[in-house]
Amino acid sequence: MGRHVLVIPYPAQGHVSPLMKLAHRISDHGIKVTFVTTESIHARLMAAMPDKDEELSQMQLVSIPDPWVNKKDLVHVTNSILTVMPVHLKDLIEKVNQTNVDEQITYVVADTTVGWALEVAKKMGIEGSALWPAGPVTLAMGLHIPKLIEAGIIDSYGNPIKSELIRLSKDIPAFSSTNLSWNSTDDPTIRQISFEYAFRLSQTAKISNWLLCNSFYELDSSSFDLIPNVLTLGPLLASNRPGSSAGNLWPNDPTCISWLDKQPAESVIYVAFGSTTFFKQKQFNELALGIELVGRPFLWVVPSVAEYPNEFTQRVSEYGKIVGWADQEKVLAHPSVACFFSHCGWNSTMESLCMGVPFLCWPHTVDQLDNRFFICDIWKVGLGLDPDENGLVSRHQIKTKIENLLSDDGIKENALRLKEMARRSVCQDLVKPSLKEISDLPWGHIDAESILLPTSSGCRSTSESAMNHHVYRKAYSRYGCNAV
Repeated sequence: MGRHVLVIPYPAQGHVSPLMKLAHRISDHGIKVTFVTTESIHARLMAAMPDKDEELSQMQLVSIPDPWVNKKDLVHVTNSILTVMPVHLKDLIEKVNQTNVDEQITYVVADTTVGWALEVAKKMGIEGSALWPAGPVTLAMGLHIPKLIEAGIIDSYGNPIKSELIRLSKDIPAFSSTNLSWNSTDDPTIRQISFEYAFRLSQTAKISNWLLCNSFYELDSSSFDLIPNVLTLGPLLASNRPGSSAGNLWPNDPTCISWLDKQPAESVIYVAFGSTTFFKQKQFNELALGIELVGRPFLWVVPSVAEYPNEFTQRVSEYGKIVGWADQEKVLAHPSVACFFSHCGWNSTMESLCMGVPFLCWPHTVDQLDNRFFICDIWKVGLGLDPDENGLVSRHQIKTKIENLLSDDGIKENALRLKEMARRSVCQDLVKPSLKEISDLPWGHIDAESILLPTSSGCRSTSESAMNHHVYRKAYSRYGCNAV
């Protein structure tokens, strides 16, 4: 029987993208891949795909029904994903296995936020692994939640009981119990949903053969050493595989690169805040006017309809370009780009680190704040913005911080150093023996090193695994987990 891997992401842009890149990497080694998304996400993927015939020749893209009725109701969406999607996934696996006797699904790779997919697979006799779509320190903290509850530092809803510093290890800076990532928003509903997803990590880790991470060991070895059965697969880049899409839900604007070609070297401010960041109108105006005050060429990705300050687009038309979506990897790799004004999502963070581009950080929620801390204070490859007492970031601060960033040679040197570190993580033969002996990954008994690489790189992997570290896995039924 042939090998057949089912890959399922959480239905959102920042989750679909890394799972799609990993799916391509698996399929490039001759392994059949079925990539499962909801109907609405599937339709957007197909509409945005630049070359549908080529994409479909590499793997099978299939859909299951959208589980929600009202996607604007976050509680309803979350509950629907947890209760309705598992039923649809089980039906899909049964259908595939009944109709493809020689190509039955033999392994599942699921986003950690849909860890229930591994439970569905396990009940059907199928093993699997989970891919964590954010940074390693956020994963390490999530796995630490049961200990925080047992120690009386937070309650079972994630709220701090007492104010104290949390130190995961002597090599990781302490976190304040009052400033943990799931409590990074004023919206109590979002806080609770974020905590519930973080809490379920322990249960997902328990049933997952491996925790896969889009990163490389040298970038944050202290955090990786705390995570049991972790396997670093990064950097996962679509640009390492010519002709493949990055799993975008918006079509790339085809004029971005030709516009960048006309700009001077290291002159362009690239501005992109992901697919879900929302600015109130007053803050959006300050953002636009701050970019204008700098007076440099800029490429700004605005995926939704926006209302710009009066005559803004006319004033900046000669040196600014605003698009709905861009091929971010290609943009960041372009020699005309000087810096990345970013929300610090993990995909954006990895892409910019790999291209050696400094950051201006404006995180908004959850793991983005952890990423900003590492970008600014640990790796020292960027600067951060600081809202005033009213929560507003002024146009003048934006202008000043961009100018400071672009004149800081130390930050530029650090960014290039991390770029080289990322390159070495793919191209040097530093693989630990334990990785070479892996046989229970989804790709079976083929060379485990080769699958972790783009086939076009001609290099060998340096992914490392910090294994056999103890972590509490106590879980509570209120969050849909089994007590252990």
